[in-house]
Amino acid sequence: MTGCPVDDTAVLNALFADSRQHVFVFDAEGKVTRCNPAGRGVRGLPAGDVIGHAIEDFTPAFEADELRALIDEAFATGKPLRSRVVRGPSPSDPQVTVAVEVSLFPLPSRDGDIPGLVGVVEDVTEQQAAADRLAVLRAVHESVGSTLEVGTTAEELVHALVPAFADAASVDLLEDDPGGSAPRPGPVPTDVPLRRVAFAATSIEPARKKGESLPFPYPTPYTQALNDTQARLVPVSPDDPWLSADRDGFTRLIAADIRSMIVAPLMARGTVLGLLTLYRNRTEAFQEADLDVARQAAATASAHLDNARSYRREHIVASALQRRLQPGEIPRLSAVDTAHVYLPEGAGGAWFDVIPLSGARVALVVGDVTGHGIEAAATMGQLRIALRTLALQDLEPDEMLTYVDEVAAQLPTADTSGASGADRHTATCAIVVYDPVSRQCTMIRADHPAPVLVDPEGSPLTVDVPQGPPLGPGGGQPFSSTEVQLAPGSLLALCTPGLLASGSDGETAAEQDLANVLATTSQPLQELCDTAVYRLAPSPRDDAVLLLARVHVLAPEQVADWTLPTDPSVVGTARRLVNQQLAAWHLDWVVYTTELIVSELVTNAIRYGKGPVRLRLIHDQHRLLSEVTDANSASPHLRHARTSDEGGRGLFIVMRLSSRWGVRHSRQDKTIWSEQRLDEASKDPLTLMEAFDMAEAAEL
Repeated sequence: MTGCPVDDTAVLNALFADSRQHVFVFDAEGKVTRCNPAGRGVRGLPAGDVIGHAIEDFTPAFEADELRALIDEAFATGKPLRSRVVRGPSPSDPQVTVAVEVSLFPLPSRDGDIPGLVGVVEDVTEQQAAADRLAVLRAVHESVGSTLEVGTTAEELVHALVPAFADAASVDLLEDDPGGSAPRPGPVPTDVPLRRVAFAATSIEPARKKGESLPFPYPTPYTQALNDTQARLVPVSPDDPWLSADRDGFTRLIAADIRSMIVAPLMARGTVLGLLTLYRNRTEAFQEADLDVARQAAATASAHLDNARSYRREHIVASALQRRLQPGEIPRLSAVDTAHVYLPEGAGGAWFDVIPLSGARVALVVGDVTGHGIEAAATMGQLRIALRTLALQDLEPDEMLTYVDEVAAQLPTADTSGASGADRHTATCAIVVYDPVSRQCTMIRADHPAPVLVDPEGSPLTVDVPQGPPLGPGGGQPFSSTEVQLAPGSLLALCTPGLLASGSDGETAAEQDLANVLATTSQPLQELCDTAVYRLAPSPRDDAVLLLARVHVLAPEQVADWTLPTDPSVVGTARRLVNQQLAAWHLDWVVYTTELIVSELVTNAIRYGKGPVRLRLIHDQHRLLSEVTDANSASPHLRHARTSDEGGRGLFIVMRLSSRWGVRHSRQDKTIWSEQRLDEASKDPLTLMEAFDMAEAAEL
């Protein structure tokens, strides 16, 4: 069977006549020698304006240099160029941008020269627009939500959309409730102000300044979107009736020749967070397909904005709880002068405390709980109260940490679902107990930075405080303390890890920087606190606490100390010693009550104690402290004596005559102590009358 010969000219003519693609033939100078009707029709140009002309002559609105560069490349390399996308205004409607895919095929001659090119151009505007929309959404997903900050999230959104999708974009959000509560679900009233959080544009001036909070004019597309929570595509022309709602405010929109806009509510869990508004004035107007892109971008950003706002609300609540759980007014004590800096920036679990103890002593505490938020703050509060309660029981520091460790191990896990292996909130802590009579300072820590000590001349003191285990995980491990005697005027600094974590050289270098700050011992403590914060520059993402204390010593004339034999006759001796000492201190008005308190304490020690009895009086500012020590470790118990009982009223009398009282144990003995206030309120004559009645009832 013999095939019919095919006329190449006929094939070429058919290709040029019937192809839906735009086919051009270029000569060696890059001028068009032939083109098909499709090519001419798309451009809306007569053949005479194309044949014999260079590409830049009949596509002036396109990037002519880009098209010419492609033709020159094909001639230079002699290799085909395929599927190169070029964009430009449509010749028939300059307001519309088109995208064309250009392929160029060299036509080599027998001698190897390239006398011409065949160019195939295909309109891929719709395909490219779809790809561009997907690219915009991909950019939104990749770039929005990198932080939990509302302002940063909004800025990321507008910059992901401008200029790739819109010529301008703005984000306006409803104001947060100062109390931290979440907004109510549903539409938003038209008079509610929205704050401009972010704006980006290529050439449009914003109608609102960033940070400005105002209601949107009513009725406008903005208020309509807030009312029905529906995104809307809005063609814009100067005579639109809604522009009259605020003609002066919309002047910039009109002047910028805005031709279309999209207003999309930002919503999460049925609650309106604000508005995303997109504008176009230089590119073609928005299409319906663009409205879907705006909806998806708004939905993505809304989820991140809601997370950021939830985090901020929790941060506010946690910070408020954390501040509420810190100690109130720090008492003024004779043992130490204190100052502190408390920076709850991370809404975590940092805490501190200054706890007055018996015998004019003081406990200084700084601690930290891992994590952030309400759970960490609640855990911190529980541990702080537990430690304060144990300290007021006059336990030794190692015993305090042992019991607090048990409390921390009993607290709920961070995972409330009950899943096995859930991490508990761990905590760190450092405790310093200082005695202004003996100048003895006991220091202990649980996985916490050691206290920093500076002598009165400003030289750092090296003290090895053993590092104990953290509080919470495991439990049952021992804690070891260190004792050192301090000179009057020495400085103690306790801080949380957050204060030392910002330095690049590590915690040790930061502690050295802190010691250098404290070297100026004559500077007021609060100024030293501030200087330390400036020098160390703690991270704003974590809590930081610094507690400073300048130690003092009680003068010898403020303390009276006697050792008495265990003989009932010494009770009278004790009363006489008290009478003489209070007269020397000019405290005659508390002689009667103090004699009664000391009589009961000494009698109790002789009756139930062991070894010699030690009596000590301390005149500490507005307090009078009476202490009786014996070698029996058993604690006395307060009870109400019956009418027929001959005894059992002693501690009850001590309790009624004292502002505070308690029992302090050491490893060798126990001390029962009483504290009386010496201010004007304690001079009520009824107090003395009650003492007289109680003395008679006790048959003293």
